[in-house]
Amino acid sequence: MSQQGYVATPPYSQAQPGMGGYQGGFGTGPAQPLYGHYGGPPQAFNAPPTGMMKSPVSSAPGMPPPPASSQYNPNVQQNGAHPQRYPAQPAASATYGQPPQSPYNSMASPGLPPAQQQLTNQMSAMNLGNFAPGSMQSPPLPASSVAQQHFQTPPPPAMGQPQMLQGPQSPLMSPQMSPPQSPQASMSVTNQPMASPQMAGPPMAGPPMAGMGRPFPGAPPPGPGGFQPPGPGAAGPQGYPQQPGQFGGHMMGPQPGMPGAFPGAPAAMSGPPQKKLDPDSIPSTTQVIEDDQVKKGGQVFSTNIRGQVPPLVTTDFTVQDQGNASPRFVRCTTYSLPCTADLAKQCQVPLASIIKPFASLPKNETPLYVVNHGETGPIRCNRCKAYMCPYMQFIDGGRRYQCGFCNCVNEVPVFYFQHLDHMGRRVDFYERPELSLGSYEFVATLDYCKNNKPPNPPAYIFMIDVSYNNIKSGLVKLICDELKTLLEKLPREEGAESSAIKVGFVTYNKVLHFYNVKSALAQPQMMVVSDTAEMFVPLLDGFLVNYQDSRAVIYNLLDQIPDMFADTNESETVFAPVIQAGVEAFKAAECSGKLFIFHSSMPTAEAPGKLKNRDDKKLVNTEKEKTLFQPQKGVYEQLSKDCVAQGCCVDLFLFPSQYVDLATMADVPSHTGGSIYKYNNFQVETDGEHFLRDLRKDVQKSIGFDAIMRVRTSTGFRATDFFGAIHMNNTTDVEIAAVDCDKAVTVEYKHDDTLNEETGAFIQCALLYTTVNGQRRLRIHNLSLNCSSQLLELYKSCETDSLINFFAKSAYRAILNQPLKNVREILVNQTAHMLACYRKNCASPSAASQLILPDAMKVFPVYMNSLMKTAPLMGSTELSTDDRAHQRLSVMGMGVEDTQLLLYPRLIPLHKMDVGSSGVPAPVRCSEERLDDSGMFLLENGHSMFLWLGQASPPDLIQGIFNLPSLAHLQGHMPALPDLDNPLSMKVRSIISGLLEKRPNSMKLQIVRQRDKPEIQFRQFLVEDKSLHGGASYMDFLCYVHREIRQLLT
Repeated sequence: MSQQGYVATPPYSQAQPGMGGYQGGFGTGPAQPLYGHYGGPPQAFNAPPTGMMKSPVSSAPGMPPPPASSQYNPNVQQNGAHPQRYPAQPAASATYGQPPQSPYNSMASPGLPPAQQQLTNQMSAMNLGNFAPGSMQSPPLPASSVAQQHFQTPPPPAMGQPQMLQGPQSPLMSPQMSPPQSPQASMSVTNQPMASPQMAGPPMAGPPMAGMGRPFPGAPPPGPGGFQPPGPGAAGPQGYPQQPGQFGGHMMGPQPGMPGAFPGAPAAMSGPPQKKLDPDSIPSTTQVIEDDQVKKGGQVFSTNIRGQVPPLVTTDFTVQDQGNASPRFVRCTTYSLPCTADLAKQCQVPLASIIKPFASLPKNETPLYVVNHGETGPIRCNRCKAYMCPYMQFIDGGRRYQCGFCNCVNEVPVFYFQHLDHMGRRVDFYERPELSLGSYEFVATLDYCKNNKPPNPPAYIFMIDVSYNNIKSGLVKLICDELKTLLEKLPREEGAESSAIKVGFVTYNKVLHFYNVKSALAQPQMMVVSDTAEMFVPLLDGFLVNYQDSRAVIYNLLDQIPDMFADTNESETVFAPVIQAGVEAFKAAECSGKLFIFHSSMPTAEAPGKLKNRDDKKLVNTEKEKTLFQPQKGVYEQLSKDCVAQGCCVDLFLFPSQYVDLATMADVPSHTGGSIYKYNNFQVETDGEHFLRDLRKDVQKSIGFDAIMRVRTSTGFRATDFFGAIHMNNTTDVEIAAVDCDKAVTVEYKHDDTLNEETGAFIQCALLYTTVNGQRRLRIHNLSLNCSSQLLELYKSCETDSLINFFAKSAYRAILNQPLKNVREILVNQTAHMLACYRKNCASPSAASQLILPDAMKVFPVYMNSLMKTAPLMGSTELSTDDRAHQRLSVMGMGVEDTQLLLYPRLIPLHKMDVGSSGVPAPVRCSEERLDDSGMFLLENGHSMFLWLGQASPPDLIQGIFNLPSLAHLQGHMPALPDLDNPLSMKVRSIISGLLEKRPNSMKLQIVRQRDKPEIQFRQFLVEDKSLHGGASYMDFLCYVHREIRQLLT
């Protein structure tokens, strides 16, 4: 096999001609460069000799050289997911993940070829390493728990072995259904060195991908787990049964509790009973979450210590601000930065923080203090413009202060002077939030306002698509009815009687209708603009009004709209002119605000921003797949800029029944701090309540408008990259038309000098924004981190949940510019690199066959594998392009708790709960093995919610919840559980409503019976199992990463 690293092939499959199947032998690399920095010019890598860890960046022949800016200069190339920093490994395996498409023979062959028997007998003495000896770890697992596994079964086929016969299913599959299992017995988490010299890819099963079955050119790689596969002799290549999905034949994974050998062969045929690799022996996310809750739950987390790692996002705790921002506002990938760029490059742990400037605080935590320095405004460093904060050092008896960010010495203004105590601290230290707290606000002066005049209060404009579909479905009436009560609940300042936000209304199809709802009118007046090419707002006075003053006229209008368009048969709509109209209205009123657009179909009417169907499934798994995620250039790009400049945020509620080019339609929301909600095939009966919950949350959210954010750092490192629902005109200012309490910006940092262990590192995030009642303010969040020249310190203070947030966003951005397979390769490579660096530099010596993970990152592989199985990163033609684009854009604005839940859903066993207690049962691992035929499970990931019912659910359970005698009586879609007066029903409904309350988005409850068709959808959320679309199980991924780590360390 070629010396080059991961073979560049379609996702998870064998190489295809023309897609980087390399020539055999250790020859030159691929003609096509391995892609470099996400979105940068491609950089090729020379394949290093086997023992090398790093490879220098060199330009491929005929490629532009890498840019020499300090940011991406190879010498200062640091951590983060950007550059393709991986040496090409001397691996000889097919690309990771997709199932091999080889034929499968009957698994029941009693005899084994002697060579195989001999090899399988060597598969003994395997053990699973403890997590990181040498730091605060759990004790080593007893080796016996996983050791001594003699596998008496034929190995799975080699990943790239030439096929014998092409058949979609194994010839001997029984038709009855049985759930797919993770191949427990197939692998241990560690592989002993085998007779075969090289390592190889893990066995994979899952539905085959069309057109991916071509073998490698060159010699077949060795089979999984270090087996050398038998030659295609009498027995033919033995392997796993194909797993065609739940409803297409027997899933022949090992059944839990069956002594059968790995491919599901009956016990009688398989020799002596086997000890299986126990899935419980690999790190469990639910266990980590539970342990943290036990250790830190219910406690007070005081932020007075530099570089202190906070409790997990899943833990309930109270924060006391004592000089560093609460983890609700800022979380970091590590709380101990490496001192030098070289260390950062060596470990490849990205240095980033996830900032949620408006995060909601629980009732028992103090809201932010507002500091008002009057005319003079906030006190700032003269050189770097950092704001006064706890990291400023007062000297000279209090007359001057030294900036903690740039070390400049500044004079203290006369009005701000205060004496110092015997410790050198100001006497008024505790009276001034900006000296003693991590987060606070300053009232901004006119210098911080547009045109140096105070802003007007913001406005909300509701823009309703009244085309045929929306009228017919009852959506328009639903919205109008809801707005009558919802407008009472617009966000307002603490203590204010009513909201200062103004409201306006537009309806549209091919033309736009504006409504004058001035309080003096008896009836609302409608004005039509039919020239959508030159958009203008036909009325100034009476369009944006105070709801309380014009309530009667607005009620009148909301009653009339559904009737006014009841007989419409106009099905074409415009879209860009609608946003344009909103921007023009805000310009005329000299205010910022938000547009709520309710839209159902692709805008095909003749107007700017007209779209055409460009959904092409043939592009999936090709170089051009990225175009499906890219918005169409032109009108919408300019609109985003106009919106941001005016402080106009767009929230889009989509009700599509077919493809609408969401990537383009959602471009403006995703650059203005907006949200995108999508309800496929909307029906009022089943989806109405779900949509209204979203609308209510969206309208009532706490929010800041026309915002600009700047992240300053102390010397030695700086913010280089920003991910979020944001717009950037230059490299430092993050502009956001509006920021709400659920939106987070992920910021990556790079070194530009050496950091000092004694002083540590400081970050200050300053957000200038307009409040809901029109006051300009600065919100400041400060955080201090440790610096260390010991990598162990960095790994000890890592935070898995923040790391995965960073990786998700950087990968989702990268798929705009790179083929999916490259992005997936970079993710796997970087995972292996981070863990290999730990193993090499921090762990105490142990057998190479042990997989050793840092304690703080022991469940990182679960999340990474789950990320790689998300719709945007799975090249599958079965997934809707719009859904993939929607998930990609949603994740870009998410905070740490949202990505954590999305990538590892909660699976709650409801049948085990104590109806009398107030608590929720502890979630179990997201795997099918945890389901129970007589159980009832609730699964939620912040976007979807399922109630799964086992076939053998006891009748009293069904009666108690559905008021039905048995499961068989359960018919059709039930949008919510019936309101029954019994303890079980009340408890289940209170758990569900508690979750709906807590999450930023509403979730539609889907009730799923075991082995019913809709169960397919439920299964894709069991992230520890194989994915329907070809992703690996957690166990397989762990084995794969372990192999990569060993490859890096040899």
